[in-house]
Amino acid sequence: MSETPKPEEGNVEKEAPKKGWLSRWRSRGDSPSGTPEPEPASGTPEPEAAAETLEPEEAGARPEGEVETEADKKGWLSRLRSGLAKSTKKVAESITGLFTKKKLDQQTLDELEDALIQADLGVTVAARLVEKLGKERFGKEVTDEEVRGAFADDIAEILRPVATPLAIDSARKPFVVLVVGVNGSGKTTTIAKLANLYKGEGRKVMLAAGDTFRAAAVEQLKIWGDRAGVPVIARDTGADAAGLAYEALERAKAEGCDVLLIDTAGRLHNKSNLMDELAKIVRVIRKLDPDAPHSCLLVLDATTGQNAHAQVETFKAMSPVDALVVTKLDGSAKGGVLVALAEKFKLPVVAVGVGEGIDDLRPFEARAFARGLMGLPA
Repeated sequence: MSETPKPEEGNVEKEAPKKGWLSRWRSRGDSPSGTPEPEPASGTPEPEAAAETLEPEEAGARPEGEVETEADKKGWLSRLRSGLAKSTKKVAESITGLFTKKKLDQQTLDELEDALIQADLGVTVAARLVEKLGKERFGKEVTDEEVRGAFADDIAEILRPVATPLAIDSARKPFVVLVVGVNGSGKTTTIAKLANLYKGEGRKVMLAAGDTFRAAAVEQLKIWGDRAGVPVIARDTGADAAGLAYEALERAKAEGCDVLLIDTAGRLHNKSNLMDELAKIVRVIRKLDPDAPHSCLLVLDATTGQNAHAQVETFKAMSPVDALVVTKLDGSAKGGVLVALAEKFKLPVVAVGVGEGIDDLRPFEARAFARGLMGLPA
């Protein structure tokens, strides 16, 4: 293996009148965005998030090349529905409580809009869903199941354009994926789960432990790498992340790997340093492959709710983010934020996570998610 160069230094029948939440906001003059202000660029550093607890026995990887069976798919849909239980309870119960076989009037539309906003679907999506429902069903008798079904169809329509699995270009060896996100978002475990997914497709995968600032992150990735059966390139705590990424890409090329997944730091309390580090990683790996990274995934924790908007804005400014992964849907009642993100940013959602097991990350399915969110069978 050649010597790793020193990386360069980085610096209706009748349309219902719109008197819902938006009109009430206009009369008050409050902000409707629902998006919190981004974190300040400086200040007292926040403590690093602890590594996620690893279960003593995780589900094993599917043997290489084995095709997913119909039973596997049903099992995953069941886990997705179960993982969305908290979010489903929040939104579906709110809707159900509004209906006792009565006609759809403006007051009910207003209350539906509020329920959707409180379920983290965002102001724009809530207004869109309620407006369409009002045009089609205003003054008619409706049931809560009919309403939830209509909302599920409309949500699926919003999500369908972004439900795009990450396409690994076999002509690029290795296909380099840079993975970014704040510490504690599930970034490191997502990398290992993606590695397991790609290995199950018969691909040769390598991981790079690029969050060199946190020893826990490096050790965690090594454990997950062993569990998935893929090699992990790592250095001592505090090592140069760009140099490590260069070494990993060099080795992945030499060993004929199909995919290289690179972990990164996520210390948003010092954005300027993080921006410099991410930019440096990109510059250095492009010395070996001018087109790398071939994809940049932003991992988002569903439990953060509307704060996810600020994270997307921040990381888009710091790195070439072109797709999202949403984790921890099973631990949150804020899964509706995924719909708001899809509507606003139009970025592909390549995978979602609903558990700690190594098989609990799968490609995103719009209809299954929409119907699960509304408490309806897939």
